[in-house]
Amino acid sequence: MPVRSLTSPVLIWPNRDQVDKAVRSWGVSLKRSTPAVLRVGYFGSYARGSWGVGSDLDIVVIMKECEFPPERRGTAFDTITGFPVPVDLLVYIETEWEQLRADRASFVRGIEAEAVWVA
Repeated sequence: MPVRSLTSPVLIWPNRDQVDKAVRSWGVSLKRSTPAVLRVGYFGSYARGSWGVGSDLDIVVIMKECEFPPERRGTAFDTITGFPVPVDLLVYIETEWEQLRADRASFVRGIEAEAVWVA
């Protein structure tokens, strides 16, 4: 999270390397502990290198299957502990992801074009 430097009004926001390290660690740990997880990646401003103060981290997780409905899947994962910035998590099962790719959904094409796959 942002940190004030002593009495300075300047906010220091985590840089891409700090965020990348955190998401890689989280992704490897997640794949190790949850066999249904196939891929973990991040996209958006941190993937493009256009992050700034207040940027969040956009993560996508692709799973073989998941017992939760789409709107509740993200709640199954801890996206607070270990992350230096807020996280926006999207979780898809493999068949949904492949269908979106087959439909050439612009949202998925955008993610795939800039995603940094970490696990």
